[in-house]
Amino acid sequence: MIKKVGIILGTRPEAIKLAPVIKVFQSSPDLEVQVILTGQHREMVAQVMQLFNLKADHNLDIMQPQQSLNDITCRSLQGLEALFIKQNLDLVVVQGDTTTAFAAALAAFYQKIPVGHVEAGLRTDDLFNPYPEEANRRLISQITQLHFAPTSLAVENLQASGVLGEIHLTGNTVIDALLNVAVTNPACEISGLNWDEYRVILATVHRRENWGEPLQAIAQAFLRILDKFPGTALLLPLHRNPTVREPLQQLLGNHPRIFLTEPLDYGELVGAIGRSQLLLTDSGGLQEEAPSLGKPVLVLRDTTERPEAVTAGTAKLVGTETERIVAAASELLSSPEAYAAMANAINPFGDGHAAERILQIVNNYLG
Repeated sequence: MIKKVGIILGTRPEAIKLAPVIKVFQSSPDLEVQVILTGQHREMVAQVMQLFNLKADHNLDIMQPQQSLNDITCRSLQGLEALFIKQNLDLVVVQGDTTTAFAAALAAFYQKIPVGHVEAGLRTDDLFNPYPEEANRRLISQITQLHFAPTSLAVENLQASGVLGEIHLTGNTVIDALLNVAVTNPACEISGLNWDEYRVILATVHRRENWGEPLQAIAQAFLRILDKFPGTALLLPLHRNPTVREPLQQLLGNHPRIFLTEPLDYGELVGAIGRSQLLLTDSGGLQEEAPSLGKPVLVLRDTTERPEAVTAGTAKLVGTETERIVAAASELLSSPEAYAAMANAINPFGDGHAAERILQIVNNYLG
């Protein structure tokens, strides 16, 4: 008997990490897959869907200007309730710790539909850092039947939390997605940027806890690094949120070696990682992706739910203070030994076969 699985996503990171799961589920003769978008992000998700040749079966299209967490949660819950009742699903799959993932898990729970949680078990043990992600993923864990943990530490976190449901070590699906795209050697053409002329630092900043003063300090660090190392350039794709975008444009927009761009599509991002010297980021996904391509990551946060990267030596927590960021970047840009130690460390996040393991677990569970 064919089982119906709803896979829910709303943001670009979810789309990237669920793309391999959707593809492998769609290849299974035992499953009927419904791909459901909440619309928390719009253009950025569409880019990923196109890259992986995916189509949505349903789109709640909830996105509004200046939407709050309450807005996203309430509109997702209401839209998903109607869909879940109509579709009669056997399993709902969510990914990570977004507000979409939390709302989808809660909507499924209210309909007594089992939940499968991809990338389960990440923790910082600081409820407000990152915000609201730490709370979201903890809440999802409490109502999940199938926990797909990316690392052995994530398994331990789930066990220590006393969660119900089956816990499975699968690896991280982002490595599946990355390797699938990287093998095509995607281009990343940025107007005015000659990749051969500079050592390029790829940077991303968007987290809520870095808004305001931390963002100012990060921007000052970028300027100091470029001043100290004239042979470097900075590529900074800007988040669409004006709270992040506008201060960075004001502080960095006039520098001749800073390239502020619109968000890169995923293929371009993979191309940029491969061509860059190192990464400065507050992104979670980039902490997982960059090590697979041998690139050191300096994490612009005080905590990380991916301490495996720090333990393995592929990433380093540097926070948001200007001096610390400059010191850490300077070491990598001036010491070949320090750079090699991070670039050659082994990525702890998986082997590119996580989605296949998840399919097998789901088939066993539903069978």
